[in-house]
Amino acid sequence: MKILVVDDMPSMRQVMMHMLTSLGYNNPDEANCGIQALKMLRLNDYDLLITDLHMPNLNGEQLLSKVRGDKKLCNLPVLMVSSEDDKAKIMNLIACKVTGFMVKPFDLNTLKKQLSRIHGNIQTA
Repeated sequence: MKILVVDDMPSMRQVMMHMLTSLGYNNPDEANCGIQALKMLRLNDYDLLITDLHMPNLNGEQLLSKVRGDKKLCNLPVLMVSSEDDKAKIMNLIACKVTGFMVKPFDLNTLKKQLSRIHGNIQTA
């Protein structure tokens, strides 16, 4: 499974990359903002996008909207990560067809469960 991790904080990207590697997902790619991620998504084939919600320039919600509006990317699973606890905001993300949502801080087990669920959905699609 080819994964792209997007977060404007290098430390959070490193934590996510380490978690993914420890779960057996080798060589995930990383982007430091939504704009860079969108360019990478259009140039490469990914099986999953994991993105932070709150980022400058192009935030996770805007990135999700662009992915869902792109013919090539519209079916790409998107796992959103955030410290956001505003139920209205989360409901809006669900309406925008986010595949999964994890609240920071999360642990390895939570990530593993989300990835298993998403991977199961990919195989049955």
